[in-house]
Amino acid sequence: MPTTLPPPPTDPADPADQMMVPEPDYADFERGEEMPEPEGLHDSASTPSIRTMPHNLEAEKGLLGAILLNNRAHEKISEFLRPEHFAYERHGQIYEAITKLIERGQVADGITLQRFFEHDQSLAEIGGPAYLGELAGAAASVINAGEYGRIVYDLYLKRQLINLGEDMVNRAYGGDIDAVASAQIESAEQNLYDLATAGDYEGGFQDFKTAIVEAISLADAAHRREGGLAGVSTGFRDVDTLLGGLHSSDLIILAGRPSMGKTALATNIAYNAAKDFHDSKGEEGAVVGFFSLEMSAEQLAGRILSEQSNIPSDKMRKGLLTNDEFTKLAQCAQMLHEVPFFIDDTPALTVSALRTRARRLKRQHNLGLIIVDYLQLISGSANSRSDGRVQEVSEITRGLKTLAKELNVPVIALSQLSRQVESREPPRPQLSDLRESGSIEQDADVVSFVYREEYYMERKKPGRRAEEDEGKYFEREAKWEEALGHIKNLADLIIAKQRHGPIGDVKLQFTGEFTRFGDYDAYHND
Repeated sequence: MPTTLPPPPTDPADPADQMMVPEPDYADFERGEEMPEPEGLHDSASTPSIRTMPHNLEAEKGLLGAILLNNRAHEKISEFLRPEHFAYERHGQIYEAITKLIERGQVADGITLQRFFEHDQSLAEIGGPAYLGELAGAAASVINAGEYGRIVYDLYLKRQLINLGEDMVNRAYGGDIDAVASAQIESAEQNLYDLATAGDYEGGFQDFKTAIVEAISLADAAHRREGGLAGVSTGFRDVDTLLGGLHSSDLIILAGRPSMGKTALATNIAYNAAKDFHDSKGEEGAVVGFFSLEMSAEQLAGRILSEQSNIPSDKMRKGLLTNDEFTKLAQCAQMLHEVPFFIDDTPALTVSALRTRARRLKRQHNLGLIIVDYLQLISGSANSRSDGRVQEVSEITRGLKTLAKELNVPVIALSQLSRQVESREPPRPQLSDLRESGSIEQDADVVSFVYREEYYMERKKPGRRAEEDEGKYFEREAKWEEALGHIKNLADLIIAKQRHGPIGDVKLQFTGEFTRFGDYDAYHND
């Protein structure tokens, strides 16, 4: 609750005179200290100017009077105006009483509110029931009630902005050794954004015609594009066919066990989207923001370099490149400089910090796709952590879904699977394998799994049994090699949930040495 101004006078002076002489400082008044003298009684060079919190007594009285005379005026402001938004606490109490009566289906006027005034001693201090008549006399018309409400609300936001500014100054002056400047800046950005979005009170219902026009616009955009997509292309033909691209405001979960290639697939999708944006001059693809909580930015860039240059990533790490390969790598790096791909590898980010950084990138570079690697490494708030891991993950997934809707971009969040998937045969993942699956499955628009049967088959290579005939051992080994050959360099992307379309499997090629996925070719070469 913001600090309130002193109660309004029962017999206010002329408004013009009030504008010329500022009111006393409300903080000193509430502490019972001597009220400061009005500005102008002393020489301005020797006396500092006195500033009061932004407020408008006449607008508050006019709004309350309008509602008392015609309760329909309440409809124009009830969606965004709350009792705490009034500068004068007593006005907020009156507004709260009016709202309760109207919500119960009763009439709110001088008669129905009289009992409320009679039993509230604090309201008696400003004139009791007689003050209702004063409010009615200051009433604005029903037509102007909405505008008066916006004035009251705008002044509330300005008071909150002043409080935030003072809080930022005090925290910066503070001597807490753990309060680093970067964390304070992120906290200030978050608070400012929350205050800014709190002022977005133009929400609510929209007519069906508007919604239909928007839906037709999306369909028309998909029709005009060669790929027939309404969303951002993943760069994989069959995935785009099943999903229709990555749609704005969607939360897409990409899950799998370790070594399945989750990060590789996410990196491939991110690069494809960023390159499409660059090549089409912004008409297709998207500016990508990649939050890598597990790998460093250098490791992630190394994967993309390996994929694009066809140079094995392990040779890059071990320094085994020939001069020609190094020259090729440098040329590829030069080509990638202009791709709008941004990486944040800060570990253990909170949802709040992630959202702040994503909003900043949206403002600066028109962010179009967010990827988070991976969900379980995000830190929840202190409250959610104390409530248990399930509650913490629920807060994280809700935060990511909210972020997707706020910025109107698709968000891909990678997720680990529980070990129980490997207790089945075959170990194909399903929705119940998601860690803390209730919240993840509920909040996601798309849930997909990466599954590589080759990974498990390689670990089933037969060993020589005691006293086994050599011929039988070679026979078993030959069968294993034949089975491995049928699935080598192949992966399945399992779409287990899709809010906007069908589920199903998509087969992809996977080249491990280049950490690269590609479209499946039935006649591919190993």
